[in-house]
Amino acid sequence: MRRQSVLPIIALVFGLTAVAAVASSSATTATENFVLIKGGSFKNTQSNYYGKGVTVSDFYIGKYEVTQREWADVMAHNPSKFQGDNLPVEMVNWYEAVEYCNQRSLKEGLKPYYNIDKNDKDPNNLPNPKFGDLDKIKWTVTINAGANGYRLPTEAEWEYAASGGQLSKSYAYSGSDEVNDVAWYWRNAGDKELTGAWLWSAIQQNNDQTKPVGAKKPNELGLYDMSGNVREWCWDWFGDQVPTKVPDPRGSASGFGRVWRGGGWMGDAPFTETAFRGSLAANGAGPDQGFRLCRNK
Repeated sequence: MRRQSVLPIIALVFGLTAVAAVASSSATTATENFVLIKGGSFKNTQSNYYGKGVTVSDFYIGKYEVTQREWADVMAHNPSKFQGDNLPVEMVNWYEAVEYCNQRSLKEGLKPYYNIDKNDKDPNNLPNPKFGDLDKIKWTVTINAGANGYRLPTEAEWEYAASGGQLSKSYAYSGSDEVNDVAWYWRNAGDKELTGAWLWSAIQQNNDQTKPVGAKKPNELGLYDMSGNVREWCWDWFGDQVPTKVPDPRGSASGFGRVWRGGGWMGDAPFTETAFRGSLAANGAGPDQGFRLCRNK
């Protein structure tokens, strides 16, 4: 009788141990290609946020841009123009990027970070003053601030990580003052090094395109391709003003374009600088437009 009563206890302990091991394994897998970024104020003297009292909290960010293999594993298709498992996914708009975040979160047992309402048009999504209402999708996307799922970086988080965080050496590009060390851009992303002025026909003839992630040098925090390869979507609406004395800013309350950062393979070197700010309508996409993931600590 005593022996029989002990067996269920042993089984229970073993089961709990197994569950704990699986949970630990899942947590390790989920963060193995992520870097924990120690928060604080901006140390890079070339940053848009330097000396303005802006701080960011600790967060995780991907070592690499989201690859086509990672995208296809979740979304079961590959929209990219340049096909390759280890190439960054491209030709994805902002809405597709946030949907990927939620779908991957669900697949890995995490709480989705975004609430996506595809029926109600977002009143904060404004017409472009010059070109009119370019975005016809206008899903209303809000956040679950305490969720542990995947998300896009805020613009401030992106620039903080790209410019080296607390380890910053105030480089112009992410990890160097020499663009060719860290970035794929129009001059070096093809068959040979291009010279002279930017010319689209020359870029096409040179077979310029995206490159496998992680092929250039990392920055001070061990992050790759934050300058060049593909432009990376951020959460924020694009705004002209950089906030001051704000913890974890989230950009403008409304706008006509979402922020992209980092530049891409078809752009010039200045676009790959960590301080360069760009924007695109949320439904916009291109062969140089991808993204990188974040998670809350």
